Amino acid sequence: MADIREYTRTREGSTITKIAVNRDLCIAAISCIAAAPDTWELDGKTKIVVTDANSVDDATLIASAEACPTKAIFLYSADGTQVYPK
Repeated sequence: MADIREYTRTREGSTITKIAVNRDLCIAAISCIAAAPDTWELDGKTKIVVTDANSVDDATLIASAEACPTKAIFLYSADGTQVYPK
């Protein structure tokens, strides 16, 4: 079973309400951190974790997910629709 961590996002005005990280896919390229350093960090196992799900706007959050070379970051809307990757 995949090691997936889920984080709730409650930023006002955001259409993204959940962030999911498939830690098995994460290769610590840190491109997501470069795009949104207040949202992500590496943990002791050299995998990304969310430090602040509400720190950036939707466009920046999507850009940080798009920066991941292995598509380890998944973004969802309130109705459960997967926003990224499509």
